[in-house]
Amino acid sequence: MLDRIRAGLIYTESEASFQAPLRRADLIFEYNQTRPSDTDRRGALLRSILGSVGERAVLHSPFHAGFGSNVHIGDDFFGNVNLTFVDDVDIGIGNGVMIAPSVTLTTTGHPVHPDRRVDFARFSEPIVIEDKVWVGSNVVVMPGVRIGYGAVIGAGSVVTKDIPPMVIAFGAPCRVVRAIADGDMTSRSSPAGALG
Repeated sequence: MLDRIRAGLIYTESEASFQAPLRRADLIFEYNQTRPSDTDRRGALLRSILGSVGERAVLHSPFHAGFGSNVHIGDDFFGNVNLTFVDDVDIGIGNGVMIAPSVTLTTTGHPVHPDRRVDFARFSEPIVIEDKVWVGSNVVVMPGVRIGYGAVIGAGSVVTKDIPPMVIAFGAPCRVVRAIADGDMTSRSSPAGALG
């Protein structure tokens, strides 16, 4: 079954039920109820919830995850409120990544034809967010997407395909608008105010 899931093939809720012990729902609930000032407790909970977490990671409450244990976060991560991980398979997040409010990273989708959605049938493909990426507010990243080093994803985007390194991309569907250039070192402007 794991080979089928990892291959991105259709599988059902019943077939995936063996993974239930990997869910961290109670710990996620506890994390979301812990005072922001209790950094030691929050850090310990985060290490218990996630598959791996680097140094100096900040994840504001509330956050949500299907499992939690399939999320891997690097050093110097910042995740703002209402971050949702649909992590039926791995979500890998590099170092120095910033994620704005109300972002969804979903490794899982469902067949289009209703007769194929019996027993919550679905497919799952990993998501990779490379180092130093900035993801704007209300972005949705779809199954199987890789976002390249240093890329910026504009607010409200729906990322359905891989995004190359060092570009600004936005839209629904998300498209590359331009490369990040040396001039961006001295400017804070963004194209059409799409970043945020």
